Amino acid sequence: MKIEKFQSASHDLKIEDYFDGDVRAWGMFQDRFGNIRREFSVDIAGSWDGRTLVLTEQFEYADGGAESRRWVIEKTGGDTYEGSETNSIGTAHGRCSGNAFHWTYEYNLAVGEKIWKVKFDDWMLLQSDGVLLNRATVSRWGINIGTVFLSFKKLDQAETATVPEVAPSQAAE
Repeated sequence: MKIEKFQSASHDLKIEDYFDGDVRAWGMFQDRFGNIRREFSVDIAGSWDGRTLVLTEQFEYADGGAESRRWVIEKTGGDTYEGSETNSIGTAHGRCSGNAFHWTYEYNLAVGEKIWKVKFDDWMLLQSDGVLLNRATVSRWGINIGTVFLSFKKLDQAETATVPEVAPSQAAE
């Protein structure tokens, strides 16, 4: 896909607006053979200061695991972004156009007791009802190993009050 294809969408996605505040997401990882390997939900607390978007993510896995991540994303142009997270390798790069955001990065992903160096190729598409859909292709050594599917919902103040907090000490190793 080409990001320019989405420039004439009837509604625009600006990640700094969408993720400023509280967002909840639900997702799954499907391996390249079609098997669902892991299901999860994510509570995201975002803050935007006019240049930097900080996303604090609390993952809860259906198998009982938990994980915390903290992305720091800089707006580098009118529609371009760069970011990093503790386990990212180098700089992540993103671009918005219309209702789409394309985000690519390399990541040290914990798989059982091992760490795999993988590449993520994320496509996020904002729907007219405010739901943000995400499909991320995950590859290793140039081979597609699976796909992450996520749906995001920006929470209003009433919903935010019901979001449970997960202490960093509860995160999986």
